[in-house]
Amino acid sequence: MQREATMAAPAQPPQKTAGDHVVADQSAVFALLADPATHGLAENIIRIDTHGAAVFLAGPFAYKVKRAVFFPFMDFSTLEKRRAACAAEVEISGAGAPGLYLGVVPIFRTPHGLALGGEGEAVDYAVKMRRFDTDLTLDRIAERGELTPELVKAVAAMVVSAHAAAPERRGFDTAAALSTYLEDNIAEFSARPDLFPAEDVAQLAEVSRAALQRVRPLLAARAGAGFVRRCHGDMHLRNIVLLDGKPVLFDAIEFNDEIATCDVLYDLAFLLMDLWQRGLRIEANAIFNRYLWASDDAQLDGLAALPLFLSLRAGIRAKVEAAGLAHLAGEKRTEAEGRVAHFFQHTIDLLATTQPDPVRFGDVRVKTADPSHPTLWAVGGLSGSGKSTWAAKAAAGIGTRAPGAVILRSDIERKRLFHVAETEKLPPEAYAAEVSPRVYERLRTLARRVLAAGYTVIVDAVHARPEERDSIEEVATQAGLSFAGIWLDARPEELVRRVTARTGDASDADAAVVRHQLAYDLGPIHWARAERPVSTSPAAPASD
Repeated sequence: MQREATMAAPAQPPQKTAGDHVVADQSAVFALLADPATHGLAENIIRIDTHGAAVFLAGPFAYKVKRAVFFPFMDFSTLEKRRAACAAEVEISGAGAPGLYLGVVPIFRTPHGLALGGEGEAVDYAVKMRRFDTDLTLDRIAERGELTPELVKAVAAMVVSAHAAAPERRGFDTAAALSTYLEDNIAEFSARPDLFPAEDVAQLAEVSRAALQRVRPLLAARAGAGFVRRCHGDMHLRNIVLLDGKPVLFDAIEFNDEIATCDVLYDLAFLLMDLWQRGLRIEANAIFNRYLWASDDAQLDGLAALPLFLSLRAGIRAKVEAAGLAHLAGEKRTEAEGRVAHFFQHTIDLLATTQPDPVRFGDVRVKTADPSHPTLWAVGGLSGSGKSTWAAKAAAGIGTRAPGAVILRSDIERKRLFHVAETEKLPPEAYAAEVSPRVYERLRTLARRVLAAGYTVIVDAVHARPEERDSIEEVATQAGLSFAGIWLDARPEELVRRVTARTGDASDADAAVVRHQLAYDLGPIHWARAERPVSTSPAAPASD
C-alpha cells in the first residue's frame, strides 16, 4: 500500500542543542508504517518509540525503523548508515534468535507516494521481524512479579551460552573503550545541568576515573586471557523475550562493533544493573552466582572491575533516557525525567560500598566488625539443613557491593573438580575420604580470590569437622577481614524429608547420607546456631 508523502533528504550531523539529536524528518515514513492500510489490516497499528528506533506492530509482523539521529555513541544520520545498521541487526541478532528476524524491507518513493517494498527510490529501511507478545519481554514479566527461580536459572544459562559462542577479541583495549564511554557520559551529563546536578557530575567523574585507573592492569590481563568478546552489548530485560517458553536475546548492538566488543562481565553488568535498580536483588544475585559457577576461576579476579561496570551501565541508561526526552511531553516526559534521576543516582551508588543488611537467627544477631569491607561468611550444617536456601536468600543483602555476595557451594565445586554438570550425579569415588580435603581447600582458595576482589563471600558446605570450620575462619583472619559463621540445625526426620523431596539440585545427598552424617562427632560449634525453615518451593535451592 502507498501513501502520498515526501521526505526530506538526510542531513549531516548539525551543531545540536542539548537534547537535539534528530537530523532528518522521518514523519512521512512513520505515517506510512502507522497506517493499517499499508499492511492490509483493519485494526490499528501499535507504535513503540525509543531514542534510536520506531517500531510498528502490524498483524503478525513488526517493522523497526532506525531513527535519523546522531549521538556520539550511535550514528544513524544518513540513509546508508541506517541501511547498514538494519542489515547488521538481521545478521547479528538473528544469529541468536533464529526465526525472529525476517529481513530488511526498503521504503520506496514512487510516483504515487511512499510504499513499503516494491520499486523506486529508497528513502528509508525497516527491519522486518516476526511479531511476539510484548508482554513476554522480561521487563514486563519482572513488572508482573513473574520472574520465577526457574526462569532466572534459564536466563543465567542463556547468558553463559551466549558468551561461550561469542568470538574472542584478544588485545582489545578495554580501558580505552571504557574511558571513552565514561567521558561521553560525563559530557552528556554536564550538558544537562537541569537533569544532572553539576556537583554530583564532578564527583562522579573523579570517582569513576580513579576506579578505572585502579583496574587498568586487570582489564588488560583479562583481554589477553580471552574474557573480551564480541558480545550482545545491550543485554537488559527489555531485550530478552520468552519464545516457546525459553528466554531469547534480541536487539543486540548492531551499529558499532567497538561498543559491542567488551569484557564479558561488562556485558553481564547491564542485566545485573537492570535487575538491581528494579529492586530485584535476589534475582540479580542468583544470575550473578550461576554465571560464576559456570565460568573459569579467573572470572573471580574480574570482580574488582564489576562496580565500575555496573556504574557505567547505569550511566548509559541515564544518558539514553535523557536523550529520549526530546520525543516526549506532558506526563510521559515527567515520568521519563524521574527515570533519568533514578538511573543517575544508581550511577553514583553502584560505585560506592553499601551497608549490609543485619542478619538475625532466633535471639542471635550476627554482626561483622567492619561493614565497609568484604566479609567471609560460612554456613554449615548437615545435608538438608537449609544452607543453600539461606545463602541464596541472604547473599543479595549481606554484600557491600552490588549484586551482593558470591556464593561458593561445596556441591558445585566438587562437581567442577570432576568436570561434570551441576545436576549430574557423581560416582561414589568422588566422595572418598581423600576428596573432601581437596574440595575444602578449593573453597578456601576461591574465597581468598573473591575477598581480594573486594566482594563478600559465602562458603556453603557441611563443615562437619572442627578443623574445617577453623580453616575457613583462618582465611578471613589472614586477610584481615571479618568472619561470620552460621550453623543450621534441623530435626533428623526433617533432614531426611528434605533431601528425599528435592530434585534438580547440585547436591547428591540422600537419606542414607543424612543418616551417616547424624553419627558424626561434630565437636564444639562456636558459630551462631539456629533451626532454619526451608522454602517449600520446588524451585528453591536445596542445601548439601
